[in-house]
Formats: sequence, structure tokens, C-alpha cells
Amino acid sequence: MKNSKYTKVAVIVMVILFVVISVLGCVTHHHHSNKHSHKVPPGKAKKMSGSKSARSHAPGHQKKH
Repeated sequence: MKNSKYTKVAVIVMVILFVVISVLGCVTHHHHSNKHSHKVPPGKAKKMSGSKSARSHAPGHQKKH
């Protein structure tokens, strides 16, 4: 009779562990690769830097070295 009680407890613990491990194993991480997500618009960059023109902050007006 004691073996069946321990067996039931062991099965319940194993089922709980299986469920927890399977749920934790299904976690996915999404990385959004939006190229404009971290960029600041040229006008806002101009205001933050205090310059008079936004041309130096615009992507089409960058000087190439």
C-alpha cells in the first residue's frame, strides 16, 4: 500500500516537472529589426544639438570621408 502512495506522488511530481519544463522551453524572444526604431528625426536631432540647420543630421546630407 505504501508503494502505491509513493508512486502516485512521484508520478504527480514528474507530471508537474514535465509541464513546467515544457512551458519554459516554449518561451521565444522576438527581436524587431526595424532600422528606424532607434533613429531620431533630423529636426529633433537639430533641436537637441542646438544647431541652426537640420541638414547635417539628415541621412542624405552626411559627408563621406
